[in-house]
Amino acid sequence: MAKKRSDDDLDMTTSFADMNVDGFKWYNPNAKKQSDMKKTKTKVTRKEYWAMVRGAFAAIAPFIIVSVLMFSLVFLLAYFWLK
Repeated sequence: MAKKRSDDDLDMTTSFADMNVDGFKWYNPNAKKQSDMKKTKTKVTRKEYWAMVRGAFAAIAPFIIVSVLMFSLVFLLAYFWLK
């Protein structure tokens, strides 16, 4: 037999999508402004910023290197084949 859920088990605060849509009966046009005011911006130091930039380049570098190598290989094959 399944365990009965109580109201304490139900999470009513977690939101995965903005449900404040024009046309719904609970639509509040000021809700977006209120939620933006509650959010605080975090300050990123110069050292952290450059660490994030280096991380982004490190993440995309393998893709760029493989793309350049494949383009070079195709170019060389076409060059020798059409020579």
